[in-house]
Amino acid sequence: MVAVVLAGWLHTSGRWPFEPGTGPPPVLSTLPPALGKPVVAVGPGTALALLETLQVKGKAPGTGYQRSAFGEAWLDADANGCDTRNDVLRRDLQDANFTSGSLCTVASGVLEEPYTGQEIHFQRGKDSSGAVQIDHVVALGNAWKTGAAALTPIQRQSLANDPLNLLAADGPANQDKSDGDAATWLPHSKKFRCHYVARQISVKAAYQLWVTPAEKSAMKRVLGPCPKQQSLPSGYLP
Repeated sequence: MVAVVLAGWLHTSGRWPFEPGTGPPPVLSTLPPALGKPVVAVGPGTALALLETLQVKGKAPGTGYQRSAFGEAWLDADANGCDTRNDVLRRDLQDANFTSGSLCTVASGVLEEPYTGQEIHFQRGKDSSGAVQIDHVVALGNAWKTGAAALTPIQRQSLANDPLNLLAADGPANQDKSDGDAATWLPHSKKFRCHYVARQISVKAAYQLWVTPAEKSAMKRVLGPCPKQQSLPSGYLP
């Protein structure tokens, strides 16, 4: 009886259910448009606080969407001499080996796959490379429907090649995700979900994209057990 009365008092007084503190909102700084730059630089802060800065509205129509709207696949957007796919493989694979005479093209390596939690031994080849794909954490189709259609071509190319928005992932898991958002698809590995959603929020903030009501609810639900999960800066920024 005491517990029931206490719960009722907490609820009516606004003290329950408990909402985790998100901390102060991160500082957003608009950047001059250029290939290899996000739309805004996102300062440090929690993913929950950053989520509260995003617009919330329904998806726009997918009219006009095509992959080419985000530029040629796997540009050298950061001008380091290597294409984006191999940059990500080099970053995410352990024990990476390169093809003969190259410091860019990854020939093999081991991926501690984030979406499934499995270990994948990557081997470059016509019939084997697809086992590891490079996933756009915020899928390009989703980005188009949540604000990217209004970005400039250079900003969309930057979005498609930003290391922040890219993860080496299991091929079938990536195909299963398609252009799903947090409301329709989450990694099978539950221990990775907080980081995954924080990365999605960070991408949407960096490129001024919005979230749908269902998407925001799903993101808050994932971050509930990890309210201190930090947002991430663009992969282009020093």
